[in-house]
Amino acid sequence: MQYSKLLIPTLRETPSEAESISHILMLRAGYIRQLASGLYIYLPLAWRVINKINKIIKEEMDAIGAQELSMPVLHPAEIWQQTGRWYEISDEMFRLKDRTGRDMCLAMTHEEVMTWLASREIRSYRDLPQSWYQFQTKMRDETRPKSGVLRTREFIMKDSYSFDADEKGLDISYENHARAYHKIFTRCGLHYYQVESDPGMMGGNVSHEFMAPSTAGEDEIILCKNCGYTANIEVAQSLPDSGLNEEFEFEEVYTPNQRTVQEVAEFLNVSTKGFIKSLLYISDSKPVLALVRGDQEVHEKKLSKILKSPVRPANKEEVFSILNVEAGFIGPVGHSITIIADEILSKGCCISGANKKDYHIKGIVPNKHFTANWQDIHVAKSGDLCIHCKSVLQSERVIEVGNIFKLGTKYSLPLKAFYLNQEGAEIPIVMGSYGIGPARIAASAIEQNHDKDGIIWPSSIAPFDLHIIPLNLKDINTQKIAYNIYNSLISSGFDVLIDDRDERPGVKFKDADLIGIPYQLIVGEKALKQGFIELKSRKTKEVTKIDLENPFEKIIGLLKS
Repeated sequence: MQYSKLLIPTLRETPSEAESISHILMLRAGYIRQLASGLYIYLPLAWRVINKINKIIKEEMDAIGAQELSMPVLHPAEIWQQTGRWYEISDEMFRLKDRTGRDMCLAMTHEEVMTWLASREIRSYRDLPQSWYQFQTKMRDETRPKSGVLRTREFIMKDSYSFDADEKGLDISYENHARAYHKIFTRCGLHYYQVESDPGMMGGNVSHEFMAPSTAGEDEIILCKNCGYTANIEVAQSLPDSGLNEEFEFEEVYTPNQRTVQEVAEFLNVSTKGFIKSLLYISDSKPVLALVRGDQEVHEKKLSKILKSPVRPANKEEVFSILNVEAGFIGPVGHSITIIADEILSKGCCISGANKKDYHIKGIVPNKHFTANWQDIHVAKSGDLCIHCKSVLQSERVIEVGNIFKLGTKYSLPLKAFYLNQEGAEIPIVMGSYGIGPARIAASAIEQNHDKDGIIWPSSIAPFDLHIIPLNLKDINTQKIAYNIYNSLISSGFDVLIDDRDERPGVKFKDADLIGIPYQLIVGEKALKQGFIELKSRKTKEVTKIDLENPFEKIIGLLKS
């Protein structure tokens, strides 16, 4: 491809709307343009990258026996109503009516449609197992589209679905997809983790996410470098570094105007680890008092799971109405409402609110002065200990690039996707769901592979294999050698970009570094007079001199190696 014939609108300045590194560089290098909030146009270079990624995904999905098909983006409301998600999902779903007044929606995901198809086409145990996949547009009305293509309102996803006769079959399908995903992300040149995760609106009991480390990531994971435990912060478990081990006499202490744990700890000159933080939450059914150690935070999703109901922090008026105490002085002693306490608090001696203004109590002993339902409800954090090997945990910001879910019969039951077993009985199909975001892979690759000059693409997903840079095309010898190599490489199946513009060498070099093709072949008059051309690695900046005697084979050898 000739540079002059390709739309590559590079920018010298950083656009004001750009946030993450990938957003900045994709705009500056002419890969994307923004149409509206969360809506992006993929320009030719970006689309070449996406197609390279999709090709890798397709090859690995085909390798595990998955079959490609395509589903509509516009869905009738009825199938979403049958599963209940029409009512569970709020403003994130785009809803509309067709000209007859029928309720419709734009696809956020395709579990309902895939299950609808399975309910009609899978009849017998002989039809199972099945795996179907597609590359399709998804629409989600994000509240805060940000970071370029990392968080958008419209995006392409590879989503696949497995259909099995039982849980044992699902285990096999799930593991096959996990292995395929490891191959996909490795081939795309990503550093990534497979982590335990919360199924969320997808449902099911087991799920994992594939996370690419990046400071631009909106997710956080906890990991143990010793035993390999990794989990999304939403489900991560940990052991705080020590329990409540302070010894105090049981007594009320005057703490005027000291409300927060930090304020009281400084006032009494003790560690926050010796405190119980008492917080009132409101659920659908009842108020509940949640207790965590003073240096920990309540994990509201964990609390919601225990109560099987959404929760929210009580406001000041609700605190006073329910507990008859001002917020800031709540403690666990003397209440009749349900108390759920973090497991780390079950032993030791501590300080907490006295349930009256300006007073706290020292010497509170769990199971003596109060009783509770002991659960894991704290947010795991860096510095806590691993629940498996007790090594110190670390945290990292990450980008979610893929996910896998064991759905079970969540969708097959309401949509009546049954099969006849060997005895002729109707059995619900057991399902799995598996997603990958190709654009997120591209953005994550940039986040992990760049320098001050621009993008450094992994070779497997780069828009081109080689960028030929003739420094003076007006020189006949330079032109002849550059185009001979270009045409030979094209004929051999390589993707090659040649910069045929009438620009200064400095401009060509800057653009080449910015767009990030892994190798640059520099054809300059001075080097040609000395009998060589130069192959430069974008990543290492190492330059290899290639003499002009049969340079084509040497270039191919270096590119393949």
